[in-house]
Amino acid sequence: MAHALPAPIHLFDYLKLEESSPTRHEYVGGRIHAMTGGTMRHNRIALNAASQLSSRFAGTPCQVFINDMKLHVQATDSVYYPDVFVYCGSSIAGDEKLAQDALLVVEVSSDSTVEIDRREKLTAYQRLSGIQAYWIVSQTERRVELHARDAGGRWQATAYLGDEALPLAGHEGEPVALGQLYAGTDLA
Repeated sequence: MAHALPAPIHLFDYLKLEESSPTRHEYVGGRIHAMTGGTMRHNRIALNAASQLSSRFAGTPCQVFINDMKLHVQATDSVYYPDVFVYCGSSIAGDEKLAQDALLVVEVSSDSTVEIDRREKLTAYQRLSGIQAYWIVSQTERRVELHARDAGGRWQATAYLGDEALPLAGHEGEPVALGQLYAGTDLA
């Protein structure tokens, strides 16, 4: 993300602005932040994650979305464009580009975004009522930080490295091997 505009704006004004903007922006507490473009590696990892999740959620009421779908976190007055997320609900205010909850969210982090992913977005995503897991996927090494709710509703963090496989918290599907996330990259 880049710098924020100086004056806070209302969520509905942001949504209207976003409809015609050539640049995507995330919305946090009344301020908008321009998003930067991703690298080939970033896009390959996000596409791999979406593909793996799509196959595991096929035949369920849940859908997998990738980077152009907005996720509204009402509890933190935020709207993000996650790299990938699994969504099991309906849109709000008739906006087919705005989800209000997610079962699982994936962010592919870079050196410039990892701290935002670990702090701001982690805190926001944990406030979603239906979320069971949040993956922070490194694009510089084979490493995924899994933040998942346990059976008691408490959040647990686990790092997965190398050839390990990520469980699908909140879903009975086959785990996702890290090698599947990094396929087609120089980290494969």
